[in-house]
Amino acid sequence: MDRARVHPSEGRVVSAPADDFPPGCEILELHLVELKQIFHAIDAAPFRERDLDPRAEEFIVEWAREQRSDAPLGLRVRLDRRSPAGDDEVILQQAVCEFFRDRTLSTRRQLRDLLRTGRISLVIGLAFYALALVVGDLLKGLRYGILPESLVIGGWVALWRPLEIFLYDWWPIRAETRLYERLTAMRVRISPARANDGGPAASSRWSGA
Repeated sequence: MDRARVHPSEGRVVSAPADDFPPGCEILELHLVELKQIFHAIDAAPFRERDLDPRAEEFIVEWAREQRSDAPLGLRVRLDRRSPAGDDEVILQQAVCEFFRDRTLSTRRQLRDLLRTGRISLVIGLAFYALALVVGDLLKGLRYGILPESLVIGGWVALWRPLEIFLYDWWPIRAETRLYERLTAMRVRISPARANDGGPAASSRWSGA
């Protein structure tokens, strides 16, 4: 069975063999001259620990975001020049897994911090709203004009931020976490470049340059 592949520079879809990717896997295919192109150029860490090139990360994440949420993801990289040690696939699999695991942990922390802020803001907002109601009722009997109503409005405003967090802000971060979890589990395979893929200047080639 064939799977779809997307060339980064053009976004076109062509046929790609399934290899040992899971059934129903959505496969992204990249074509590189050598493996180091996919890594961040200024990162001095060993390849297994390096960050991905920001443009490569953006492309992979945007591609994954467009796929079915229940589909496993796969990455096939076609290399013109493989390393003499022949460990490119192991290095890239570990690097991709570690990179997106770090992204997963980061978004989880972001979500926890946001929900903690929401809970604290909610307690403060409710306390202020209750105080505003009590003080407003006291001021009504003393004929302080619009001040009681202003306090009640201020109480509602104090509740705006926690309501925004719990109604709207948390779920995009949760969706991003799930996306990174899927990318962490993404299977990576390296294959030789095809003869008809053209040279380094071919329009279908993604390059870190």
